[in-house]
Amino acid sequence: MNNGLNAQSDPTVQPVPASVVEAVDAADTTLSNPKWAVIALGANLGNRLETLQGAIDALGDTPGLRVKGVSPVYETEPWGVAPGSQPSYLNAVVTVKTTLPPSSLLERGHAIEEAFDRVREERWGPRTIDVDIVAYADVVSDDPALTLPHPRAHQRAFVLAPWHDIDAEARIPGRGAVSALLAGIGLTGVAPRPDLELHLPE
Repeated sequence: MNNGLNAQSDPTVQPVPASVVEAVDAADTTLSNPKWAVIALGANLGNRLETLQGAIDALGDTPGLRVKGVSPVYETEPWGVAPGSQPSYLNAVVTVKTTLPPSSLLERGHAIEEAFDRVREERWGPRTIDVDIVAYADVVSDDPALTLPHPRAHQRAFVLAPWHDIDAEARIPGRGAVSALLAGIGLTGVAPRPDLELHLPE
């Protein structure tokens, strides 16, 4: 891409009107007919924040996928286990645009988990990283390999709270508005961590 200096030194280079740049950006021409998806991330082993950022960066490196939003970080008591039996989680949600079908997005999520040495020895067990597809467009599916939307997302404040932070109008297909679902269950066991920050892939 020509920078400003090249444009000034080469009289054959014409500046691109701002309106054209905006139109190209809006079209997101790197993706053809992309779909919105919402992905929840959680980690409670090792350097939790670094691992979450690594997972976001890995998603950003995925062909056919663009990370469009990254939520604030929340700290959460482990779900489904005795209090104090595991370290607490750091949780976040990302929104993406992707041309990948849900099955391929799931495969990518599993590959990221494996890259960060995720071990699946027990249900609700501790993990270096958890990558869950929460919703994919308006798809509703009871496929046991990938149920959409996530069957327990509407019950989990650690998913709903960060999702609401980046999309106040979000809805879970078949469940309703995220804001209403979050108001119904509250934030018990889930605490914002404004001292920690994740960012979009560079």
